[in-house]
Amino acid sequence: MGFFDALRRILGKRTETVKILSGGVPIYSLFGRDVYMADAVKAAINCIATEMLKLKPQHTRKGMNDFDTQLIAEGSIQRVLERPNPYMTTPDFIEKIIWRLFFDFNAFIIPAYDVVKAQDGTISRRYTGLFPITPSGVEFIEDASNTIYVKFKFPNNFETTYPYSDVIHIRHRFSLNEFMGGNEWGLPDNEALEFILGLEQKMLTGISMAMESSSNLIGAIKYNTILDGDKMDAAIKDFQDRLKKNESGLLPLDLKGEFIPFKRDVKFVDADTLKFIDERILRQFGVSLAILIGDYTKEQYEAFSQRVLEPLIKKLTNAFTDALFTDRERGFGNRITFFQKELVFLTVDQKLELIHWLGDAGTLYENEKRVMFGLAPLPELVGVRKQSLNYVDSDYAKEYQLNNKGGNNNGQANQQASN
Repeated sequence: MGFFDALRRILGKRTETVKILSGGVPIYSLFGRDVYMADAVKAAINCIATEMLKLKPQHTRKGMNDFDTQLIAEGSIQRVLERPNPYMTTPDFIEKIIWRLFFDFNAFIIPAYDVVKAQDGTISRRYTGLFPITPSGVEFIEDASNTIYVKFKFPNNFETTYPYSDVIHIRHRFSLNEFMGGNEWGLPDNEALEFILGLEQKMLTGISMAMESSSNLIGAIKYNTILDGDKMDAAIKDFQDRLKKNESGLLPLDLKGEFIPFKRDVKFVDADTLKFIDERILRQFGVSLAILIGDYTKEQYEAFSQRVLEPLIKKLTNAFTDALFTDRERGFGNRITFFQKELVFLTVDQKLELIHWLGDAGTLYENEKRVMFGLAPLPELVGVRKQSLNYVDSDYAKEYQLNNKGGNNNGQANQQASN
């Protein structure tokens, strides 16, 4: 019970179930998991989770633009981002969130914190952990002050209630339901996936039956005489015994018997059909076969990143920022940023070329160059922008050339421009 003791909160206010516009009741029971027994589904989710666990979450404070961002190295928020709880590292934590998100179409993380009161009366939070949870039931309730809470129920009958504003809630396919991702009942919307998996199951069952039947029937024995039932059974048993006892590979038969082998030409499902089924399953998750097996091009990874990874990163950023900071703190630019050091898809040569052309022209901030390589910005480089002296404003180019005609002056000017 130690894990849940860390999450327990006791509310002393009268509450009632939230009224939602659709007329339904915002109580959601055990989530579905049947489709996730399929190996292709697990492989697709694992592919996404493996990429996402490379992210590095950081407490940052945004300046005038995204590239004037400062890292906040100290503080309880940064500490729990680097070690979310005693049971998980940061990669474990992110991987757990992604699996839960695709399993249940909803992922819940409970921040644990202590309330600290300073000498001047200011009240703040000191965060002690972030706990991804797997509830069996979720209920949204509202008190007399219109504050929304969420009650979590677990398979061991443990229950706990939290202010919804404190809960990190990430939703997948958030459409029909007003609180939960998934279908109108807040459950995983897997109808299309279930249909495809049904086709795959029928196909695999047919292949299994064809393999079994082809292995059981190896040939026929033609007896050049008429045998009654008992004699036929005895002849077959004698033939089987000869097969079992045979060590030389040669099977002796008398003139009455003739063995006719069956030609094994079992027709299985063709490769195109298998590929079609697999791609239909993977398409539900935005994962291509090339991404799944790791044999992808830059363009293929870029498409995968833009379609699947970047939307997930944006959801994580907004959900963590909204739950861990107050309105006032967000107003000062505090946010949780998931840096994508390992998720960049440009080659090193392409990045260097880009920095060469844009950096020399003075259009890149120094921190912008670092972010391009997936590195965190440095405080001492905030607002710093440099450019090459080998370039001159086009309005002054003609004047520059005319004023520096001649041998020594021209050489000196060129040398100054290159420094």
